[in-house]
Formats: sequence, structure tokens, C-alpha cells
Amino acid sequence: MIRYPVNFPLGPFRKYRKNPILEPQGESWEAKDVFNPAAVVKDGAVYLLYRAEDRTGAGSWHGTSRIGLARSEDGVRFERLKDPVLMPTEAHEQPGGCEDPRVTWLEGTYYMTYTAFDGETARLCLATSRDLENWEKKGLMLPGWNPGERCEWSKSGAIVPMRLGGRMVMYFGDTDIWIAYSDDGVRWEPQPEPVMRRSPDPEAFDSELIEPGPAPILTEEGILLVYNGAKRLLRGKRRNLLYYSVGQALFSYDDPAKLLRRTERPVFAPSTASEKKGQIDDVVFAEGLVFYRGVWRLYYGMADSRIGLATFSAR
Repeated sequence: MIRYPVNFPLGPFRKYRKNPILEPQGESWEAKDVFNPAAVVKDGAVYLLYRAEDRTGAGSWHGTSRIGLARSEDGVRFERLKDPVLMPTEAHEQPGGCEDPRVTWLEGTYYMTYTAFDGETARLCLATSRDLENWEKKGLMLPGWNPGERCEWSKSGAIVPMRLGGRMVMYFGDTDIWIAYSDDGVRWEPQPEPVMRRSPDPEAFDSELIEPGPAPILTEEGILLVYNGAKRLLRGKRRNLLYYSVGQALFSYDDPAKLLRRTERPVFAPSTASEKKGQIDDVVFAEGLVFYRGVWRLYYGMADSRIGLATFSAR
């Protein structure tokens, strides 16, 4: 596997001036919102697997989610498949749907982690593919997981794109970040203690929650994990709104549970109108990061409503 010769933290990333690059369309499965895309490079093109919501949902999930696929030969202009590639079919996926994919290529297989939401509980699930279009669901990744806060609740799995110590490694969680190991990629063993915790400083960008973003990047310094952090904002007399920005962390190859460094400030934050106003205000949410045509390309959700692009060239 390539270990990229980049310094920690990776960046700075510049937002594409014509964002958003993908918006809702039609009257069907992606009519309401599109956001939080995973990204991979395949056969010389960039593919996005993105979350799309329709208008049929009721209650806190706002719309049923499905996973769509889009392809680009320049990393900017994307053509979408007409139909979603992953739809809610299981009881634990309905009525909320299939949310927030992360995708890792490892040993000839694409591993997609995604969140199944039944309207009350989020559960981390796995699907695999050889071509990005046809996916086989493997079911719940962490059945019965109980971190002591919300029983069975699990989200946000980012699988490292190489085996370490003979095992597959995944960072996961949406309060603190935990680690899990697997021999076969299907049965996972989560460790009981987080490998990275929320900042104890209530004013820090990642004081309320942290969760993994894209599949980790292998660098010469270690395993680079882009992560999403949130803090609470004070609006009026109530401190009840979350502000999402992006940080980075570095873990050890010898012990992937060992945190080496983390950013004290966000490396990427809401600044444009499309990031500040949407289904959920004040959100940039990173889930797709690829190195394509000599440029690092970060694909992210904008206010849970649209998809944006930011780039960094190390040259």
C-alpha cells in the first residue's frame, strides 16, 4: 500500500469556488437533500457514494435515506446513476434508511460501512462490492454494542485500507471514537475503551462529539484520520445548536489504538451560505477523501443538504 509523503495535518484545503457540486434533483429518492459522500478512485475516475433523502419520512429523520452513485472524470463534474445502489430493505433500516457511507478498498473488495436507522436507533452495517454498483449486505457490524451511553447505538465506521498485525482495523463512533478489529471483515471485535475522546474544553470545536470521517489515509508518519467534530453554540438564551467542523488525528502503525497527535483547532469549518443554512445549519461533514490527478480532494456535506468539494495540492 502507498504511504503518502505528506505532513500532518494534511492541508490546507481550499473550497471550490463553484460549490455545491451536487444538489437535490427530481421528485423521487434524491429530491430533498444529498450530502455526506464517500469517495474512491477507480479506473481513472472519481466515484462518489452519497446519501440522498426523499420527502416521504416523518419525524426526526426528515426523509428516508438511500445511497446513490456518481462518476466523474475530472473530480468536479459528476454524472449520477438513475437509481440508488443501496436501499433500505431490512427492518433495522426502516423507515430512516441507509445513511452516511464510508468506503474502503482492501484486498480486491470495496467495504462500505453505513448507518441503518429505524427511526429510534442507529446501527452500523456493512456491505461489500467488487464494482461499486452491486452491493451485498453483510448485516450489523456491532450487534449489541453498548458503550454505556446508548445501548446498541453505533455509527460512523472508517476502515483502514491495509491489515495491521494480520487484522483489519476500523475506527468508529459518534460520541468518542473507538477501535474494532476483524479477521474476515464481517465479524468485528470492538474494544471497550475509546482511542480518542471529545475535548474536555467546552469551547473546543470537538467538545460535544467526534466521529470518523473518510477512510483513513496511510502516510509516512502514521495513520491519518480525518474526523468530524461538533460543539454547542449559544443562540439567545439556549445553548442547544451544534456547529460541525473538521479535525485530523494521527495513529500509530505499530499500535493503531495509540493516538500520536490531533489538531487543536478545526482544519475546515462552515463559512459559506450553503454550509450555514440547510436541513441542519452550520455543518461541514467530511466523508470522502481521495488523491486524484496530483491533488487531494475532500468531498463533504454542506448543511446536510448539498455536496461540496475542497482541494489541496502538496506541490
